Amino acid sequence: MKKIYIPLLSLIILSITSLRAQNKDTQPADKHFTRLEYVSAAAEYLKLTEQDKADSYVYKQLAESYYNMFNPAQASKWYAMATQSEQEAETYYRYAQMLKAQGKYDEANKQLEKFASKSPEDQRAINYRANPNYLTSLLKLQKQYDVKALDINSDKSDFGAVLNNNTLFFASARGQSKKNYGWNDEPYLDIYQATYNKDGSITNAVAVAELNSKWHDGPVTISQDGNTMYFASESFKENSFTKDKSNNIKLGQVNIFKATKLADVWSKITSVSFNSGSYSTSNPSLSRDGKVLYFSSNMSGGLGGNDIWMVKINLDGSLDKPVNLGNKINTEADESFPFISHDNKELYFASTGRSGFGGYDVYKHTIATAETVNMGKPINTEKDDFAFTFNPEKSVGFLSSNRTGVDNIYQAIPACGVEMLVVVTNLKTGELLTNAKVILFDSKKNSVAIETTNEKGEVSYSLECNENYAIQASKDGFESGSFTVAQSKGPSKHLDAPLEPIVVIITETEVILNPIYFEFDKSEITEQGAEELNKLVQVMQNNTDMVIMVKSHTDSEGIDSYNMNLSDKRAKSTVAYLNSKGIEAGRLDGKGYGESEPKVDCQKCTTEEHALNRRSEFMIVKK
Repeated sequence: MKKIYIPLLSLIILSITSLRAQNKDTQPADKHFTRLEYVSAAAEYLKLTEQDKADSYVYKQLAESYYNMFNPAQASKWYAMATQSEQEAETYYRYAQMLKAQGKYDEANKQLEKFASKSPEDQRAINYRANPNYLTSLLKLQKQYDVKALDINSDKSDFGAVLNNNTLFFASARGQSKKNYGWNDEPYLDIYQATYNKDGSITNAVAVAELNSKWHDGPVTISQDGNTMYFASESFKENSFTKDKSNNIKLGQVNIFKATKLADVWSKITSVSFNSGSYSTSNPSLSRDGKVLYFSSNMSGGLGGNDIWMVKINLDGSLDKPVNLGNKINTEADESFPFISHDNKELYFASTGRSGFGGYDVYKHTIATAETVNMGKPINTEKDDFAFTFNPEKSVGFLSSNRTGVDNIYQAIPACGVEMLVVVTNLKTGELLTNAKVILFDSKKNSVAIETTNEKGEVSYSLECNENYAIQASKDGFESGSFTVAQSKGPSKHLDAPLEPIVVIITETEVILNPIYFEFDKSEITEQGAEELNKLVQVMQNNTDMVIMVKSHTDSEGIDSYNMNLSDKRAKSTVAYLNSKGIEAGRLDGKGYGESEPKVDCQKCTTEEHALNRRSEFMIVKK
């Protein structure tokens, strides 16, 4: 979503003498929209809906206004109205983004289908159709970081934090001295710095006065020695702008500037050589060796809206020609907020053009392999998540997100995780078992994931460190197996899950299972009983003409009539369980025999002998 932290046109309003509009009724709202004053524009378009003067144009403009303000509920409401009439492809894509921002993925996918049908060659459409079940894959990603909001956040936009030594720099709209920005009715952005303390707390946030102007300033990137800074500001700083004669306004751009610290004061502020009045440059990230500057821009030669670019810095400080990073990173939508890791091996960036959770998601691009992956939860959410940076010396990262409704800065601490590979095999032969069901249980015995083994008999899970887990594996023809997963600190773990093949003795008159025991005075099937009965299910599925009589018995405690009734309940409970597993009712019968046929004939039976007498038997009526 184009918000104040995205490179965008800024403007000075001189006087509005003429404006091309849909019609005279929409003219006041259109003026605000052209001036990027989306709060006021939405208010004027809403008046038209209340006066019954709205049409698909007004609905679209309302949707776009709320889209730019990142108000997903209102944006999707008006996109729904606008798309009752045919719209351009990008409208359906934006509508989908707003639905995803509310967690409405099924509805979002319907709009993505419309987008893909209208723009099938768009890489976003190709990626979506290649993996329409992208959400399942995203939710399986291992958690990489724990996140928490910083105490220095204000009630206004705070974002773009980068840590240099013990100073945290960020952009904020908390300043009250400037007039508000019409885009979102917040003050213009300033550059702030705060102290990073030894205990990890961050305090004493103050504005960096010598860098700030009356326009937007920030975010920044800073050299390793802390003496060179590149930061975003506005071209009005250099008195650079273009005139829109039709609307009689001046249009400026967000540009990148360089500053040098002398005597602990930032000075020598200059515009970088590739700035222009016809496009924006912003969100710089300087490599640790100071040789390459990464940034976002909508300059010509890109793939979409804003792309990630790089430019080499020469020994004399001059800059080469910017190079677009190509389609391994950039899409037809927006990519912004690059951050190059200290070892130059990974580039982190935010994108709206990939199959993510919603809004901007943060991605990691591994330079050596050209692989780009979503950072997963909790780094990413349904809302805008962006401006990820990491300081390996302090082992702490920072993330910006509007997950609570306003842009805030979050601390990102590397999570301790374990990648566990489970391999399910035949205990007797060692054969790898495909399509086996594997359930992961947490320490509270809650089922947290269910997977099916691949052709190698494997499933994988992402676990948290120092947590207890358990695995249950099952497959037709095998006894279910339960396996404890010992605590681990990672990074990886291997667990073998061998399953015992079901072996059942079948005589001329009986199917012999291990004893199926019942608890005292109860007729419910126990977990142990269910495992044994599953073996009978397998036998009867393999022998489709077989008919079984279930004989149920009790111990000798209690009166005869009570025991006879209890055993009959146990027989019927057993039959009902077998029916629930797909065995037809006509192939089963059950009868209780009470204590009349004890397995152990004893006068003063022990607890163990009583347990042996509480049993079921399975007589073959027909093969």
